[in-house]
Amino acid sequence: MAEPAPLIATPAAPVPTGGAAEWFVGAGGARLRAALFPATAPSPRGTVVVHPGRTEPIEKYFEVVETLRARGFAVLVHDWRGQGLSHRMLPDRLPGHAVGYADFLSDHDALLKSFAERLPTPWISLGHSMGGCLAMLTLATGEARYAGAILSAPMLSLALPGTPMAAARVLAASQRALGRGGLFARTGGGEPEVFETNILTHDPRRYARNNGQVTACPDLALGGPTWGWLDFALSATQVLRRGPGVPRITVPTVIALAGEEKLVDNTGGRRVAARCPTATVVEVPGAYHEILQELDALQVPFWKAFDALAGKLT
Repeated sequence: MAEPAPLIATPAAPVPTGGAAEWFVGAGGARLRAALFPATAPSPRGTVVVHPGRTEPIEKYFEVVETLRARGFAVLVHDWRGQGLSHRMLPDRLPGHAVGYADFLSDHDALLKSFAERLPTPWISLGHSMGGCLAMLTLATGEARYAGAILSAPMLSLALPGTPMAAARVLAASQRALGRGGLFARTGGGEPEVFETNILTHDPRRYARNNGQVTACPDLALGGPTWGWLDFALSATQVLRRGPGVPRITVPTVIALAGEEKLVDNTGGRRVAARCPTATVVEVPGAYHEILQELDALQVPFWKAFDALAGKLT
């Protein structure tokens, strides 16, 4: 029997009714957290597996869970290794660290195997940012259990103003090789971020709600990326841009790009999308990076695209 894991509730973000979290074992024996929210519809349309972005815990997706369940789906959400309440790879919990992408793919396989018997079919993969990158990477490396995928502002190419991609790859790889992979890739940062200067969402209510979850459980907090994380991200996106897997993807894949994107490179994302024979690109005008945390009106194109995809699959 699976060992229960906690879910953090706040007044602004209660745990969706009927949902429960548990621990499962990932690559190298890492203890990872996932939460299943059964469908509320008498006849479920299927399951949406949600892959959060960097820094994002399960709790940040409670509202998305309710939106998907209202559409008739069961929802499975997980904490990637290195964030949320899942295994952190450094003694200090705060740095956002990673060691390549192979363990992420193994963890994903372990996630699906742990929950498969409880997930109504068909399965739809929904990934945001880093989670979108890894969701597409699973498809590009042969994952065949999903009927389709929709990616929110996926990290298909990094935005590196003033730094050529090749130079960034060499720098990150060399820092890792010199044993500095666990150090922050940048220092400083100036004043703490406030809503007025954030580049994630235009919605002050959702911004405050998400910060309140971390205040309620400081263990959910995650700081800036390490050299190891940057090396992982550059390596994973290189596989999507240049590797043989993306042209072999056969399931419908929707790529939603934020109109006011400031964290990932939309131009590079479009190039990756052009390599995928089943990809459809959807523009989300006016949205910052976190499309699913945006103002309701700005989310409309994403959910319209989701409904169109789900309509084809269920």
